[in-house]
This record gives sequence, structure tokens and C-alpha cells, in this order.
Amino acid sequence: MPLSLIEEGKVVTIQRINGKSETKQFLEKLGFVIGASVKIVSSASGNLIVEVKGTRVAVGKDMAAKIIVI
Repeated sequence: MPLSLIEEGKVVTIQRINGKSETKQFLEKLGFVIGASVKIVSSASGNLIVEVKGTRVAVGKDMAAKIIVI
């Protein structure tokens, strides 16, 4: 399921990241790696604020749709 569809307050685990290699590298630098836990802090119009590896990060809805979680 894409990260963009997860409800506020839930904690999920990254299973896969879709997209071009540049996109994957960008997300990895932000801490979005396979197996990492992500908590949805807030959501507005599909845009998210998430906590990953102890840091809060804003993620646009297009980018969040490329992060597949379980």
C-alpha cells in the first residue's frame, strides 16, 4: 500500500520504493530505506509530515505514492 494512503498516527514499515534511481537515492538520503519504520504525523490533501529515523520530514503526495509500506 502506498504511504500516501496511510492514516495519521499509524506506524508502518517500508517494503519497497518505486521510481527512477534518482528518486530512490533522494529518498534514501532522507532515511526512507527498506525496513525503516515510518510514523504518519499529519496529513493534508495527500501531503504528509512523517517521522523516519527520529526526524520529521515533509513528503509531497506524488513522492509518498512511490513509497510502498506494510
